[in-house]
Amino acid sequence: EPQNPVIHADVPDASIVRVDGTYYMASTTMHMSPGLPIMRSTDLVNWEIVNYAYDVLEDIDQLNLVNGRNAYGRGSWAPCIRYHNGTFFVSTFSGTTGKTYIFKTDDIENGPWETISFSPSYHDHTIFFDDDGRIYMIWGVGRLMMVELEDDLSGIKEGTERVLIENASAPAADDLILPAEGSQLFKVDGRYYLFNIAWPRGGMRTVIIHRADEITGPYEGRLALQDRGIAQGGLIDTPDGEWFAYLFRDFGSVGRTPYIVPVKWEDGWPVLGVDGKVPDLLDLPAHRGLIPAIVASDDFTRRGGEPDLPLVWQWNHNPDNSLWYVNREEGYLRLRTGRIDTAFVMARNTLTQRTIGPESSGEILIDVSGMKEGDFAGLALLQQRYGKVGVRYENGIKSIVMVNAESGTPSVVECLPLHQNRVYLKAECDFSDLADVARFYYSLDGKSWKQIGSQLQMAYTLPHFMGYRFGLFNYATREPGGYVDFDHFHVSDMITN
Repeated sequence: EPQNPVIHADVPDASIVRVDGTYYMASTTMHMSPGLPIMRSTDLVNWEIVNYAYDVLEDIDQLNLVNGRNAYGRGSWAPCIRYHNGTFFVSTFSGTTGKTYIFKTDDIENGPWETISFSPSYHDHTIFFDDDGRIYMIWGVGRLMMVELEDDLSGIKEGTERVLIENASAPAADDLILPAEGSQLFKVDGRYYLFNIAWPRGGMRTVIIHRADEITGPYEGRLALQDRGIAQGGLIDTPDGEWFAYLFRDFGSVGRTPYIVPVKWEDGWPVLGVDGKVPDLLDLPAHRGLIPAIVASDDFTRRGGEPDLPLVWQWNHNPDNSLWYVNREEGYLRLRTGRIDTAFVMARNTLTQRTIGPESSGEILIDVSGMKEGDFAGLALLQQRYGKVGVRYENGIKSIVMVNAESGTPSVVECLPLHQNRVYLKAECDFSDLADVARFYYSLDGKSWKQIGSQLQMAYTLPHFMGYRFGLFNYATREPGGYVDFDHFHVSDMITN
């Protein structure tokens, strides 16, 4: 049965548009590259990744993981997707670069994309193409602002900035952890509806809706939903005239997960949920699972015009493309080291996929014959409090090592000598009932598995601001130039009982 969350994985800050019978969703992946994923669905339940709006946001130190700088938890946030006169527009903003970005294309699934950027960075903005041809942007936290954009979207029209709503948080509370943000604007039957999220102190993430007869206001607001912190998003309708809200929930260490919420209209207001609650079961088509549409196994063999890396993969920060390649015929991914690193989270070219709930496992076969002294390579669960299992080459000896960083400081929990060059490694995640625990395993033959190290108590931390990801890594601590080959990555939605 279709049930919430419709994607039990980290897909936050969603923005959805429908074109005929097809829905397109943009969401946040922050410091990952490529970025700003585009997903497609025909039923609001089953989604697949079909493109990214950009390969590299900017070529700067923070996004490149160089000179001791990083963009964890930053990069690009909270996109807005629109379809206007046959063209798709996807906008975002970045506190890292201080810019607002608008990406446009006539073919959202294949591109190419045109990139427009300007300063400043408009926080949690929404773009709106009104019926009179004017283009507006609304942004802000608590005090919401509005400005008119140039017809070519190259920047703002001077003299058009104004306060739209002085205190958009008012319908929720006076004492707040998070004032109203996450603006998304819609027009239904000639009336404007503005969605926001706020977080009252001692309460939960809350949906606020304001409405007005004119885009400039005045706006009247109301508290629209308080249930398990499911909030931030907007409205979408079906070709048959049904209405839904799309929102997300902070769901532990797997990340922020999308929910679809039935909507009824009463007295010109969208009423979210059933008796004020978000239903767990939906009257929508059956769910077909997240494999291979959101995450997928990869044997690294390629045919014809297939890309080197399918869309399920994202690099942790911008990659150095000179240090990796896929052997399409023999079927392996090679990661070569190019510099010295002392910390896993600062190492370049870690290749990632989302973990998925309620449980998931990732498994690799790695060939370490090309390692150099001081190299460390393997499989990680990437977040600030990460865990990893891999092969370390130290003092002429290769060892299988498990590292646990749940305390905030990484520590080697177990180290076993390795007397062969190919070894299987596995990480298993249990997100059920917010258990948020992971375990690591190794196998010398791919059949008999042994647990190594300690259980990792996973935690969603704000410095990384992202759910845990499987990560394939290789970095040097003494001498660059070594390499490892990943024969495969296999993902499953089951773990060891």
